[in-house]
Amino acid sequence: MSTRFLAIFALILACASVPTRAQDVAAPFDADLQRLAEILGGLHYLRGICGSNEGNKWRSEMQALIDAETPSGERRTRMIAGFNRGYNGFQQTYRSCTPAATVAIRRYIEEGSKISRDLTARYAN
Repeated sequence: MSTRFLAIFALILACASVPTRAQDVAAPFDADLQRLAEILGGLHYLRGICGSNEGNKWRSEMQALIDAETPSGERRTRMIAGFNRGYNGFQQTYRSCTPAATVAIRRYIEEGSKISRDLTARYAN
């Protein structure tokens, strides 16, 4: 009986010591999530300079996305980098609200909405 117990215990320890990387494995929709993160970053910057008075709405949307997806490790880093890339890209281009910035806002909202709809339709339970 004790040999059997030790064998089972050893098996449990072996399984427990194997690192789980399920969260670090790229999901089939990661590219879409990264693009959505980039869009949210761009909107966070652009809506701010165009006087929308939304405060941290788009940053909060990004946080909600991270909270819902709960990525870890490299996946989390890539999502946050996408948000920052979107923000910084427009920060380097626009210092004030212009007609082009307004068009970019409209297009980003449309693209972000489409990505969200497509992801929901394809992967939601």
